[in-house]
Amino acid sequence: MKKYIVGSVVGLLLLQGCSKYEQINNNPNQPAAVRSDLLLNNIMYTAFAEDGDIANSTGSYSTFVGGDMGGCWAQHLSKVQYNDEERYSPRVGVVQDFWETYYEDICNDSKKMADLAAAENNKAVQGVAKVLLAYGFSVLTDCYGDIPFTEALQSGNQIFKPKYDSQEEVYNGIIALLDEANTLLTSGEGTIPATSDKMYGGDVTKWAKFANSLKFRSLMRISAKKNVSAELTDIVNNRQIFTSNSDEAKFVFGSAQPAANPFYETVVFSSRAEWKVNSVLVDLLNSYSDPRLPVYAQKASDGTYRGKPSGYRDLPSAAYGYANISAIGTKYLQPSAPGYFMSYAELCFLLAEARQKGLISTGTASQYYEEGITASFAENGVSSSLAAYLAQPNVILSAGTELKQINEQKWLALFGQGVEAWIEWKRTKIPALTPAVDAAISEIPSRYQYPTTEQSLNKANYDAAISRQGADLLQTKLWWME
Repeated sequence: MKKYIVGSVVGLLLLQGCSKYEQINNNPNQPAAVRSDLLLNNIMYTAFAEDGDIANSTGSYSTFVGGDMGGCWAQHLSKVQYNDEERYSPRVGVVQDFWETYYEDICNDSKKMADLAAAENNKAVQGVAKVLLAYGFSVLTDCYGDIPFTEALQSGNQIFKPKYDSQEEVYNGIIALLDEANTLLTSGEGTIPATSDKMYGGDVTKWAKFANSLKFRSLMRISAKKNVSAELTDIVNNRQIFTSNSDEAKFVFGSAQPAANPFYETVVFSSRAEWKVNSVLVDLLNSYSDPRLPVYAQKASDGTYRGKPSGYRDLPSAAYGYANISAIGTKYLQPSAPGYFMSYAELCFLLAEARQKGLISTGTASQYYEEGITASFAENGVSSSLAAYLAQPNVILSAGTELKQINEQKWLALFGQGVEAWIEWKRTKIPALTPAVDAAISEIPSRYQYPTTEQSLNKANYDAAISRQGADLLQTKLWWME
């Protein structure tokens, strides 16, 4: 099965010399095997924007995934035309391509990078590969539910129809990968060439911080189902995690097409302006007199910030058209606008939630909460308004509403991170969202349906998965959801 077994074209056969003639015909200018670190930038890029037609790509920052089935489902965004996905009717081809992108180009290539690095005895690069492998599987399981994990990527062992593991088993594996990554990255052995690492420039310490911050997120995601207090406490007491925006895991796109941010490619370069801001976002920002509003949105034709509620058929209309609904803010439509694996602001709000729930004892919920707002304001260039904002009575963390306030601010800070915003909303259900009008189903989707190829090419394991997890429907709840 292609999605589980295809190796990276960039990988093992990069311009190999002709082995038929062995040493006689070897070309010294063409390496027999690619160096492990040379896979890194391509894996990170492809996580957000699959190679090829970037405007129609199926990385997590593509408009068809991160916009339609991320930002729209989290109700950061809404559309004034072509909004079937916003009304919970995803395209079969997009769902298939996203599954294949993450298995082939993220998970498979990360595993290949880890194997090559192990052969090179480069523990630093091996640790990076384990982080990206864990990240790839986390996106897949958070979007689909039960997935192939233990038997995935095992074509070398003649496994072409892998079983699906339960989400609990997958998460156990993800956490184990991140523990392995931390050990490798803190070993002091191996290096990451700066030119091969567009995100951190070869800084191994920052990769270790990412590994442990991602583990904290992963533990919080399953915290309704398992007691994770001891592991969370170990992270905050004994491991390196993000401590500022300079640590966060974000991949900066190129300054021009065709290597630019997918939203720039689609909305600006390709003049596809149907993606707008949602009225829920505008209303919540207005309720806080939030200075991020003019960063997140552009003014509509009447000079105001106006969002559109989710859904509605027969668009554009007089009520909801291209001109009278606010466009996405220009900061988020820049060609070099970054893609986030994980932001420092998100970690701060997760720390605040964990402290509020008594899962950790370090710091205070208020301190973490205010640091999360501070990080988001800095990221959006509005720090001059921070002190006045934090002093507002409805912003100050108040007894009885702490979790609501923490998670509302996290939802606001995740603007532009469509898939992650939707995944975290599924976990917290904050803010309260109403399903789209004229929708195909009566609730906001909890998952993507499995690709149709799974029903034909891996049917026995597909059937076992839905028998255990529930029907292959958008509304079937994931294991970790409350």
